[in-house]
Amino acid sequence: MSDEKLVSQSPSDNQNFIEALITEQQHSGELKGKVITRFPPEPNGFLHIGHAKSICLNFGLAEQFGGDCHLRFDDTNPAKEDQIYIDSIQEDVKWLGFDWSGEVRYASSYFDQFYAWAVNLIEQGLAYVCDLTPEEASEYRGWATKPGKPSPYRNRTVDENLALFEKMRAGEFDEGACVLRAKIDMASPNMNLRDPILYRIRKAHHHQTGDKWCIYPSYDFAHGQEDAIEGVTHSICTLEFQDHKPLYEWFIEQLPVPSKPKQYEFGRLHMNYTVMSKRKLKQLVDEKVVSGWDDPRLFTLSGLRRRGIRPEAIRTFCDGLAVAKTDGIVDIAQFEYAVRDDLNQHAYRAMCVLNPLKVTLTNIDDTQMLTLPHHPNEPSMGEREVPFTKEIYIDKADFSTDTTLGRKKFKRLVLGDYVRLRGAYVIQAKDIVTNDQGDITEVIAEIVEGSLGANPKPEQKPRGVIHWVSATDAVPCELRLYSSLFTEEFPEAGEGHFLEKANKDSLTVVKGFCEPALASAKAESNWQFEREGYFVADRYDHSQDTPVFNLTIDLKASR
Repeated sequence: MSDEKLVSQSPSDNQNFIEALITEQQHSGELKGKVITRFPPEPNGFLHIGHAKSICLNFGLAEQFGGDCHLRFDDTNPAKEDQIYIDSIQEDVKWLGFDWSGEVRYASSYFDQFYAWAVNLIEQGLAYVCDLTPEEASEYRGWATKPGKPSPYRNRTVDENLALFEKMRAGEFDEGACVLRAKIDMASPNMNLRDPILYRIRKAHHHQTGDKWCIYPSYDFAHGQEDAIEGVTHSICTLEFQDHKPLYEWFIEQLPVPSKPKQYEFGRLHMNYTVMSKRKLKQLVDEKVVSGWDDPRLFTLSGLRRRGIRPEAIRTFCDGLAVAKTDGIVDIAQFEYAVRDDLNQHAYRAMCVLNPLKVTLTNIDDTQMLTLPHHPNEPSMGEREVPFTKEIYIDKADFSTDTTLGRKKFKRLVLGDYVRLRGAYVIQAKDIVTNDQGDITEVIAEIVEGSLGANPKPEQKPRGVIHWVSATDAVPCELRLYSSLFTEEFPEAGEGHFLEKANKDSLTVVKGFCEPALASAKAESNWQFEREGYFVADRYDHSQDTPVFNLTIDLKASR
């Protein structure tokens, strides 16, 4: 890309610190080429909402400044990696609405170069093969307040280290027998500089390189060199990598890398009422607390997608988060607000009765087809046909025989009083039918003639509006009602294991009845079931024969 095409911005008070930094670098001439960022996930798990913040930041900066963002898998630990994670990560990034520059990149593509650079460090006397056991190495490393002490193998000759490293590569040593370490400073107050590991022996099949290698670079060794090979200008990491920055810079300075990337840190996303550690998410899956990585109760991106949260809502949420140099906890209510606001604008409207009570309308016989809007404020979303029949279902909670209930307290159907059916007539409850146990099984009612699309007489004024479906034409459906997986605000805090704090009632499955057209709803289509909540047609299980809808979120905040 030529300089004429570079997107340069003027400083703005609305910019976060990274945007302001890039703007200043462009204006000062420090940044001479285009901005290149990268999103570098390890393919050892599914992405979660915290990753979404990083995705939006890295891809967003590239878009904003006319640069490129690379998708690169840091696949340096084959024992924990799998192709399923690689595929899901690519799908999640695209689902969020982003695309990477060029081909997908892999750390493993650079393994030959990493090996050559490790040899370079040995030849400079800056790396050595160490035979300490992990327990011994930990003891030698010291503590934050206590300097480490040199490994007894630290002064091996260059020739000896080169020979041993070649034997490591050839598979002549068992796993754990030795490692290659950088020779930096065992007394450094920064623990990451106390002769960190560059290579470990791992006799594991790699999903990209097969069995070519039995030694693999550490993430710390690969990280900066990958950025340098790819010409990354802004290597943006979360704050836990701040203490690794001196090591990142040490490698860049010691090796003949083709470019000089710089690392910048920002606060990662933490939210209450959930966990976002990949290790703990995996525990939830492995212990079958949830059905899988895409369980709608998880804050994985695949879980949020299956729950019916649109990518636009996630991007709006992430764009509203502070990009700062400190960590902080975001209240889940902020996320839920973004979800409701998005669905309120974009979800189709329909009616579904979760707890049906039959109502027989004695003064009609023929079915009428009513035309209702898909959205009251968005004519462009079209209309739907809804059958109005002699027998309908309303929700049991919308009827009472207590005639003393005030209209302000109970705005639904009361025996002897009036209510309007959504998009249809005003009706009056005349009588009830009960079973042998005294339970109400049917309400006998009448429509108020002339009340379709018009107000009735003042004495027939309805208490309120309730939803309904045709009892003869409605389609049986499965409704999966999800609530928070954790009822404690900070499930990882306090006494007890976080798995013990999982809400055992976070999923309830009920059978309901929905408008007949909903059987043909597309998978992943979003719906507001009036007065019930926002739902989504399940991504996998929904079909015309068996409609399945997942509760995305309640209509109103419950916390």
